[in-house]
Amino acid sequence: MDAKVESLTRYKMWIGGEWTDAAGGEVFETHNPYTGKAWALIPRANATDVDRAVKAAHKAFTSGPWPKMSASQRGALLRKLGDLITENAEKLAKIEVADNGKLFSEMRGQTGYMAQWYYYFGGLADKIEGSVIPSDKAETFNYTEHEPLGVVAAIVPWNSPLLLTAWKLAPALAAGNTAVIKPSEFTSASLLEFCKLIEQAGFPPGVVNAVTGFGGEAGGPLVEHPLVAKITFTGSDTTGQRIYETAARGMKRVSLELGGKSPNIVFDDANLDNAVKGAISGIFAATGQTCIAGSRLLVQRSIHDQFVEKLVAFAKTARMGDPMSLDTQVGPVTTPPQYKKVLEYLDIAKTEGATAALGGKRAEQFGGYFVEPTIFINVKNSMRIAQEEVFGPVLSVIPFEDEEDAIAIGNDVVFGLAAGVWTQSMRRAFTMAKRLQAGTVWINTYRAVSYLSPFGGYKRSGIGRESGQDMIKEYLQTKSVWISMATEVPNPFVMR
Repeated sequence: MDAKVESLTRYKMWIGGEWTDAAGGEVFETHNPYTGKAWALIPRANATDVDRAVKAAHKAFTSGPWPKMSASQRGALLRKLGDLITENAEKLAKIEVADNGKLFSEMRGQTGYMAQWYYYFGGLADKIEGSVIPSDKAETFNYTEHEPLGVVAAIVPWNSPLLLTAWKLAPALAAGNTAVIKPSEFTSASLLEFCKLIEQAGFPPGVVNAVTGFGGEAGGPLVEHPLVAKITFTGSDTTGQRIYETAARGMKRVSLELGGKSPNIVFDDANLDNAVKGAISGIFAATGQTCIAGSRLLVQRSIHDQFVEKLVAFAKTARMGDPMSLDTQVGPVTTPPQYKKVLEYLDIAKTEGATAALGGKRAEQFGGYFVEPTIFINVKNSMRIAQEEVFGPVLSVIPFEDEEDAIAIGNDVVFGLAAGVWTQSMRRAFTMAKRLQAGTVWINTYRAVSYLSPFGGYKRSGIGRESGQDMIKEYLQTKSVWISMATEVPNPFVMR
């Protein structure tokens, strides 16, 4: 091993309560998107490692201390984990920045806030109640109870690894399941650091496991494993579709939070200064690398030119640079493939006839994977730049005439994850919220999420919901129990 490799931080996977290398001993480098340099070595898992992790999770689910714990005891463990996250939030955030290049200010906010998911679902763990069902059968008593599914496979993306892990892991554990987590190969380090807190919190061995590696080598075997009862995935709609198809063959439960091409709609009665900030937040925050990005900005034609002028002027002030600097507002694109994809879409947009009112090219003054914040005008909703998820700092501005036109354009995509509406009309706010085909609609704000509120998509943006009280049912199955109090069994050949 050369000196360069020896200087890199070397991580191990967390399987069955032990820190372990991949079965084949292979590793791969993880790179800092800002510098473009490798900084850590990650185990390269294969089907053997996945099998070991799933079997460890299954064993923990069926035997040992975990299934014997009361719901209150599970909740206490989750709350303890929340405390440890709070104590280590800054350290976790720095690792995420090194891995995904997003702003430290945003990652620090996320790693601190994600503790709330563990507190919330820790508190909810012992409040999962069944029902007594009124019976139309004489001398019978019928009730329901909700039970965990088993082993949950959680596959998380590279843009917000730990926050999106919390959205899946906290309710899964609160419901009594066990888990195997597979992070993106581009951002595995923060999850492995997080597993140290799982160990410190005192979760029994095998309750939480982490396998790292590539989709075909580790992700595929995890989805296909016969002992996995449920798959929860965040990522692209194409990958989500493949997972859904594979899960169907094994009759597995799924939750899929997929892509988006969200409309951010500005009416002529809006507070334009606030709407400009909302448009900027919707697309340039997180370098546009969020599934909820307001990548289609719909502006009422009567204010289009005025609004675009304000928007471009504000966007020009965005400071690019080192994501660890608190002055930086736009960081690099996270992965080399994504960087290439974003640049390709810039060319596609220009070929289709869109005009770059701002940006439109790589930011050559920086190292790493930087793309200039880009605003395209003269965009038609039929263009690829308006229909396909770019997942970068690229905004398409589309004019509309009135409410009916805005709704028609806003809904005219295969996605339906989110939407924004900027107006001072209460009637219009409620009307638009009702008619937009999106799992989340923001009025005079954008990018607000909470552990208290369900989140998920319509159409190709996904299946199921994350966060909120009701969504814990995504990790439970319902059992109906019938008890006869009759002194004599009636005719056995007649259905009761």
